[in-house]
Amino acid sequence: MPSSRRKFLRQSLLTGLGAGLSPLAGTAVASTIAESTQAPLQEMETPPANGTLTILQTTDVHCQIHPHDEMFWENDGMVFRQTAGYAQLATLFDQVRKKNPNTFIVDTGDMFQGSELSVKTTGKAISPILDSLGYDLYLPGNWEVVYYKKAMQSLLGGLEAPKVCANMFHDAGDGKKGELIFPPYFTWSRLGVKVGFLGYTDPLVPLRQSPNYSKGIIYTKPEENLAYYVKVLREQEQCDFVILLSHLGLSQQIALANMPECEGVDYIFGGDTHERVRTPIVCKYAKVVEPGAFGSFVGRLDLTVENGKITSNSYELMEVDARKYKPKKAVSKLVDELEAPFVKDIEKVVGYSTVPLYRYFVVENTIDTLILDALAWKIKVDIVLSNGFRFCPPRSTKNKDGLIPITEGYIFDMLPVDATVRTAKATGEQILNWLEKELNNVFSKDASKRFGGWVVKFRGMEVKFYAFAEQGKRVKSVTVAGQPLDPARTYTLAACERDGDPETMLCRIPNVRDGKNMPYTLHPVLKEYLAANSPVTPTPPGAAVVLDAPQTLLTQVSGVEYEFR
Repeated sequence: MPSSRRKFLRQSLLTGLGAGLSPLAGTAVASTIAESTQAPLQEMETPPANGTLTILQTTDVHCQIHPHDEMFWENDGMVFRQTAGYAQLATLFDQVRKKNPNTFIVDTGDMFQGSELSVKTTGKAISPILDSLGYDLYLPGNWEVVYYKKAMQSLLGGLEAPKVCANMFHDAGDGKKGELIFPPYFTWSRLGVKVGFLGYTDPLVPLRQSPNYSKGIIYTKPEENLAYYVKVLREQEQCDFVILLSHLGLSQQIALANMPECEGVDYIFGGDTHERVRTPIVCKYAKVVEPGAFGSFVGRLDLTVENGKITSNSYELMEVDARKYKPKKAVSKLVDELEAPFVKDIEKVVGYSTVPLYRYFVVENTIDTLILDALAWKIKVDIVLSNGFRFCPPRSTKNKDGLIPITEGYIFDMLPVDATVRTAKATGEQILNWLEKELNNVFSKDASKRFGGWVVKFRGMEVKFYAFAEQGKRVKSVTVAGQPLDPARTYTLAACERDGDPETMLCRIPNVRDGKNMPYTLHPVLKEYLAANSPVTPTPPGAAVVLDAPQTLLTQVSGVEYEFR
C-alpha cells in the first residue's frame, strides 16, 4: 500500500477516533489504538492473490447432537426430512475445507442449551463436540447465560476458538459498565484480503429470559458502539470486508442493517429467531442472512478474490441432509462416549402422539398445545399460559404401531428449563393490556421493537386479533369459558415461574395478585399427563385466531422479500 495512503489512514484514525476513546478507555481495543500512535502500521503479510474465501455459519443448534426430523413448508403443506447431527456437520465442514483451504467457520450462538445432555452436564458435554468440528470463531447467544454468568464464561472461555461480543459488559456495580467480557472483534487474512468479524448478542436477554440468568452482565444496544468499531475495522485494521455476527433475531437485524450506524458493514450473519434466509435480504447498509436452527442448515458465503481484491460475493443456504452427509466416525464416537452415562434416560419413552409435534408456526403449534393441555389437566384455573418457550426440533417419525414416541430427552428439547408452575390472579383489563403488548412484541411495524417471534400461547381463553393493526388496537375480541372478557373481573391463571421474577409477575403480566409457586415443575406435569392420557392428539384448538394473515403464518418478518420454507 502506498505510504501516502498509509499516512492518510493513520491520520484519519487518530483524528476520527481519538476524541471518542474515553468511554472505552478500559477495553483492550483502546489500548491497541493508543499503541498505534507509537508504531507504524505494518503491511499485510499475505501477498495479493486470486481465489475464493468461503465463510460458513451455523447458529441456534441448541445441543441437537443427532440427526432429527425437520419440517419444511412445501406446496402449502408440511414436509418432514431427516437433517443435521454434529457428525454430519463435521463431514460437511471437512468436504468444504478440502475443496477450499481458505474456509472460515463461525457459530453465532445458543450452542450450550436445549437438550437433556446439555442440562445434565450444564453444557460441559457440548464443548468437546464443538472443538472436534474445528470452528474458527464464536458469538454468545441469548441462551449462553442459562447456567449463569460464571458458567457462561467458563464454557465459552474453554473453547479452543476465539469469541467476540461488543455489547456484553461486566457489571461494575450500581448499573455501571465495566470492561467487555469478550473481545469485540476478530480479523482473518487470506489471499491478500482481510475480513473483520464484529459481534453483538441480544441486549433484551434480561427481559426475554429469567432475570437471574444474566445477573452481573450489562448489555447495550448494538448501535451504541457499532459505528465506532466499524471505523476501527475499516481504518485501523484496514479490513476489506466486514461481517457483523449477530444474535438479535431477524427483525432486529433488518432494523440494524437499515441504521446509518451500520454503514461499512457488508453482511450481517444473524441468529436467534431460527429463520431460514435463502436469498440475502438487501437493506440500506448491509445484507442480512440467518441459517435456520438445530444444525439443519449451514449458511455459506463465497467471496471471489482477484489480485488481492474482493470482486464479488455469493450466498447459499445449505441443507444438512442426513442421508447425503455421512457421519464422521471420530465425531460419532465422541458423541456416543459423552452421551453414554445419560442415554438410558434420554431414550426412555414416556408417551406417544398420534400427530407430528412441531413448534414453527407463529400463532399455534402442537408442542405448545401439548404443554397447555397438560397444565390444564393438572391445575384448575381459568386460563393457563405458555410463553412458547423456544423452538424445538419436530418429531414425526412413527413406530411400528403408527405412533410417534415421546422420550424423556424430547421433554428436555421442548422444555430445556424445568420451571416451577406458578398461579396468580389478574383482572380482565390487565389481561387485555398484556395481550396488546405481547402482540406488539411480535408484529410491531417498527422492526426494532419486535422480539420473541411467536404469539404467547393459552388455554381457557379465545382471542381474535389483527396482526397488522395499529399498536394497542390489535385485539378484536377475547372470551373466557365462552363469555366475553370482563375488564373488572378477576381471573385465575397458571404459567411457569421465571427465575428472578417477583411474585407480582406471571408470564410478563405485571402486578398480578396472590402469586404462588406450586410444589411441582413442568417436566413431571407433562410426564404425569402423558402417563394418564397417552397416546395424545394435541391438535391446536384455534384459541388464537389471526384475522389478517394465514393461521399458518411461519414468520413475524414482513415488509421484505422473505419467506420461511
